[in-house]
Amino acid sequence: MARQSLLPVELVVAATAGLLAAGCIEEAAPAAPAAPGATAARPVLVQRVAFEERVPSRTFVGTVRPRIESDLGFRVQGKIEKRLVNVGDVVKAGQPLASLDEIDLRLQTEQAEAERAAATASLAQAEADLRRAATLAGQGWTAASTLDRQKAAAEEARGRLLRAERALMLARNAASYAVLAADADGVVTATMIEPGQVVAPGQAAIRLARTAEKEAVIAIPESLVGQARAGAATVGLWSDPKARLRARLRELAPTADAATRTYLARFSLPDADERVQLGMTATVTLTGATAERIMRIPLAALFNQGTGPSVWAVDDEGRLRLRPVTVAAYEAQDALVTAGLAEGERIVRLGVQKLDAALRVRVVDALRF
Repeated sequence: MARQSLLPVELVVAATAGLLAAGCIEEAAPAAPAAPGATAARPVLVQRVAFEERVPSRTFVGTVRPRIESDLGFRVQGKIEKRLVNVGDVVKAGQPLASLDEIDLRLQTEQAEAERAAATASLAQAEADLRRAATLAGQGWTAASTLDRQKAAAEEARGRLLRAERALMLARNAASYAVLAADADGVVTATMIEPGQVVAPGQAAIRLARTAEKEAVIAIPESLVGQARAGAATVGLWSDPKARLRARLRELAPTADAATRTYLARFSLPDADERVQLGMTATVTLTGATAERIMRIPLAALFNQGTGPSVWAVDDEGRLRLRPVTVAAYEAQDALVTAGLAEGERIVRLGVQKLDAALRVRVVDALRF
């Protein structure tokens, strides 16, 4: 009786063990191999390349200076009576800047006038004597040698009068030099004289900067000397960031500075107006003479196996092709490529070191990444 009651339980246990064993066998069974050519394509991040204009430019800080800045001085010796201008004054051509004490100059002029009057009287007397001698010689009352002496005396008197007239002109010019006048429109940048000071001829008295022509002065390194000569230049002002002025290289120092090893360059500003004041800070931008067409690609897209830089190009069917490229320059994040790629071609941006030409890839556009 007890034997019969245990049979159903044993059957249930046996059945459960069989089912568990069958499940374990199914889980441990390996997956069936995939069919050839049905492997999943590897996704790659790509971007389309396009040519753009590359105009290399460099910016330098300089100052606005006058093209002509000269030291004016008196042409005669004397004592300074008045100084009529101060530093920073704007003056016009012909405006008096300073004057000398004119007492001695007036005395010299009066002396020259007296000498001319004496020479005029001597000439009149000599010519009268010559006429009388000629009359007497014609009548036979005097010798020919006497007539010759009178002619020589008359010529000497004429020379003395001419010398006196030239001396009077010089004295009058010297008197006019007692006033120092501006020779052009400009700004007074320095004064080296004070009233009561005695100055010599040619001594610097007033420094005048002409405002008719202005220029920007900068120092450039020797690597950009050629670009400064052949390229274009524009000038901006710190006081007016919107201002952009044309500039033309006027002068380039023939030798480099011994301390900085830079060359001093002067750029004329033909369009300078009232906004451009002397001494202002200016920024001079130098650009290349011709624009170069380049493609800008990420540095991570470059692949180099020792034969030069290359990139992986992807066609419409997802095939990879290794394309050698020519790199013109390297920047912080990009490489500038000039040859090796076509307009609109797609290249892989990331993970190029893990790719192979036999791989099939799936394109992921960089714009949707």
